[in-house]
Amino acid sequence: MSSIYLERYAYPNVLIAQEPGPGLGLIITIPAFKEEGLLRSLEALAACHRPNCAVEVIVLVNQPVDTPGEVSEINYKSYKEALAWAKKTNDSGLHFHILYLDDLPAKHAGVGLARKIAMDEAARRYEYLQNDGGIIACFDADCTCDPNYLVELKGHFERHPGTPGCSIYFEHPLYGALPSEVYEAIIHYELFLRYYTGALRFAGFPGAYQAIGSSMAVRNNAYQKQGGMNRRKAGEDFYFLQRIIALGSFTELNTTRVIPSPRTSDRVPFGTGKAVQDWIDHRPREGYSPQIFIDLKKFIGHCQAFHEASPPQVKNILQSLPMSIRAFLESVDFHDELERLHKQSTSPTTFQKHFFQWFNGFTALKYVHFVRDRYYGNVSLTRAARWLLEELVPGQSVDAPKAMLQALRSIDRSSTWGNHNEKNRA
Repeated sequence: MSSIYLERYAYPNVLIAQEPGPGLGLIITIPAFKEEGLLRSLEALAACHRPNCAVEVIVLVNQPVDTPGEVSEINYKSYKEALAWAKKTNDSGLHFHILYLDDLPAKHAGVGLARKIAMDEAARRYEYLQNDGGIIACFDADCTCDPNYLVELKGHFERHPGTPGCSIYFEHPLYGALPSEVYEAIIHYELFLRYYTGALRFAGFPGAYQAIGSSMAVRNNAYQKQGGMNRRKAGEDFYFLQRIIALGSFTELNTTRVIPSPRTSDRVPFGTGKAVQDWIDHRPREGYSPQIFIDLKKFIGHCQAFHEASPPQVKNILQSLPMSIRAFLESVDFHDELERLHKQSTSPTTFQKHFFQWFNGFTALKYVHFVRDRYYGNVSLTRAARWLLEELVPGQSVDAPKAMLQALRSIDRSSTWGNHNEKNRA
């Protein structure tokens, strides 16, 4: 494949001098900043069963030029410990590359840039081998995983040769050595994440996938084709995955598990660590009103009708929709978008593809916030989750947040959702 991405848009410096071996097929990338427990994550990967290819792990301990001295000391200590550990652990089938950059520009330094640098290096190593389909996975320096993580990750892409990437199943720990309030907070946060994705799927939205930075993987050619990782200091995972999902045939890997830390954190402006701290500080956790997704379901149900309808019929369809939908569509100039979609589409299949490239994860979230702010407002998270569970499993009777979370975990990991979007987006 062309290396235009690497020549023009990738991080310019080659960071690993050692040439990749010909059997390399899976690279795990890990950004690390202010991370004192890095070895625990590396040991979890080293303990995994080996797949039918060579594996590399690229760890990038990183910091901006203006990092305070005490944080810089943590980073350098973490780097030296990991470097010594890797020298004792590396073998021909699993090699850990420990990298250290302490001069990233303050304006851009953050998790997005660190992921980008590590993933760009992975792409560069695959380019050397002319391996378009090599797998680049994202992991975090505070995560562990199930022992079958590497095997299932490689096997998933073999079982789904047409997939450009996947979202990997995750579960936060619900008990352990941290204060009990941390685990109470993570129950509510993960429940919120699963409720939102599940509610979108209830509505028939085909782009509903979890976007967790430590739980996603892509092929080398898809990574380069879609412009690589962005440099956002938070939310980089969501924005990146939307571009990969747009390629179609995106999948989920539910036969293994990533286990992210539930700890609090001040390293990013939003995300898990910030959400946990916010819950501890303020306690109540709200969710989006179910009515938002009930209305959305009505809109999505007319997708093909919009393709076939004449202008007067489109008007009639819109008038039949809830006011919340009509107001949102007016705010995003839906009539102009629909005209553009018709011009781009030569069949019902291509219309549906283009329709959901427009009404993608960004637009769906924009709709949810638009309607929340103007029509329905938030409701208690337990009320919202109870509604979803009753829709998915009639007669389901659970009220405690932890029981609701466990029920949604079971649904997410089962074939209830499965890779349903693959056939819808192909």
